Amino acid sequence: MAPEIHMSEPMCLIRNTEEHLMTNQEALRILSAITQPVVVVAIVGLYRTGKSYLMNKLAGKERGFSVGSTVQSHTKGIWMWCVPHPQKPDHTLVLLDTEGLGDVEKVDEKNDTQIFALAILLSSIFVYNTMNKIDQGAIDLLHNVTELTDLLRTRNSSDPNQTEEPAEVSFFPDLVWTLRDFFLGLEANGQAISSDEYLENSLKLKEGTDERTQTFNLPRLCIQKFFPVKKCFVFDSPARGSKLSQLQTLSDDELNPDFVQDLSEFCSHIFTHSKTKTLPGGIQVNGPRLESLVLTYVDAINSGALPSMENTVVTLVRRENSAAVQKAIDHYDQLMSQRVQLPTETLQELLDLHRTCEQEALGIFRKHSFKDDDQYFQKELESLLSAKQDELCKKNVDASAALCSNLLQSIFKPLEQEVAQGVYAKPGGHSLFLQRMEQLKAQYRQRPGKGTQAEEVLQKYLNAKEPVSNTILQTDQALTAKERQRKEEQARAEAALAETRRLEALRLQEEQRRAEQQRRHQEQLRQIEAERVKFEEEQRRIRRIQEQKAQEEAARIKAEQEAQLRALQQQMEAMRELSHRRHRHNDCIIS
Repeated sequence: MAPEIHMSEPMCLIRNTEEHLMTNQEALRILSAITQPVVVVAIVGLYRTGKSYLMNKLAGKERGFSVGSTVQSHTKGIWMWCVPHPQKPDHTLVLLDTEGLGDVEKVDEKNDTQIFALAILLSSIFVYNTMNKIDQGAIDLLHNVTELTDLLRTRNSSDPNQTEEPAEVSFFPDLVWTLRDFFLGLEANGQAISSDEYLENSLKLKEGTDERTQTFNLPRLCIQKFFPVKKCFVFDSPARGSKLSQLQTLSDDELNPDFVQDLSEFCSHIFTHSKTKTLPGGIQVNGPRLESLVLTYVDAINSGALPSMENTVVTLVRRENSAAVQKAIDHYDQLMSQRVQLPTETLQELLDLHRTCEQEALGIFRKHSFKDDDQYFQKELESLLSAKQDELCKKNVDASAALCSNLLQSIFKPLEQEVAQGVYAKPGGHSLFLQRMEQLKAQYRQRPGKGTQAEEVLQKYLNAKEPVSNTILQTDQALTAKERQRKEEQARAEAALAETRRLEALRLQEEQRRAEQQRRHQEQLRQIEAERVKFEEEQRRIRRIQEQKAQEEAARIKAEQEAQLRALQQQMEAMRELSHRRHRHNDCIIS
């Protein structure tokens, strides 16, 4: 359900400043926020005839539109009051109270016609408020609509007597004629008639073709043609005497009961029979479309003409679809600003985001577009979105290039400082320079979020540094050649020195060898002498041992001989003892 618009009081919609019409931007802003279909009730009539009082009652308020109690006109221009429709859910009732016609303070009566015209063009129910009765003056005043006829008719409807209804007439508002302080009896030919019959009788055509009759019939013919749906209400005077100047403060009990009844029937009819404001093609008007109509008609009137209804629809289509295109573009810009962080890693990532946001933007356009039957505005939107894509791709490239350039400056700054300090101005410096370059390139490539231009910007940077590399290479080659020559000379000197040292070493080695031989010879002599001495000592030791052993052997032999002699002696002694014992034994036995 669309949100309701709550206006606590009316607001000027169209200012009438020095006979020039000017729209109020704040009021247009309120209209632009109304997404519901609108029922527009406009009231027109002579000034000081109680128009504003009726509109306040339709708004359900005692106060609102300015109600004056003096002969001076209060309402200037057209005032607007938007309220929820009391009987049509999801509809907004837009009440338009207009500046009184015939104000003696006006300089140009043409301004009355302009206010009159706007009320008809903007409303779906047109309330024509007059006093006392329907007379020729009131009809002639309404005949102002004939001035619109020439401007609003279709190209082929110039004949006012034609029977075919102009295409725009069916989109004219319903006419509600209100007669204030009505004092006549509603009867004709002695028969009671209704207020509607009274209106129809007042608009009847006379027979005849004379100029006077045509003059009489022309305004009536126009009213009948442009207002096929008509309704008439008659009102008694609301109060008597001085109370009329206090009308806004009086309660229903203090008012004329007949007036209260008439007022109730009037409001009931407006609420019950009111129709949504509609344009050719069955186009229902909502707040933004009514805003567009206001702008279109005011601009046209100020320029001195009124557009045809057909052109008005074209203008409305253009304005509303242009606004829908802008809403879609704004939505796309908002989505892209929220979802895209430039630069993107790949072009495809950006294109995917664009397509997603593009589809949402097209959805917004289709939601708010209006009779874009040939898809003219959708194609315009698609063209704009395509341009947005191209622009975004360029921004993505630029953002990536800028980021990569800054990153390269940051990463390669130490290398540039080293080059400036001559770190690589030495033999082998170019190789070191290339190694350092490879390290920094690897560091650069490892950094995320560089975007689509990472390699291209790197290559441009490397190409720009190629002269530096060549300079280092040339310096390296020159210094390397000198270093090679120096090394060769150094090598030759070192070789000569090495040869000298080698010969000296050989000489020393020969001397050492000879000395060693001498030492060995002397050692051998000492060893031979020592061996001789040792041998002689050994011979003496052997002789001593041999002598000792001979002595020990002689002693042993002697001891053995002595032992044997003793043993023999003992044996002989034993034998003698045994023999003696035997003799004794034998002697015993014998004895």
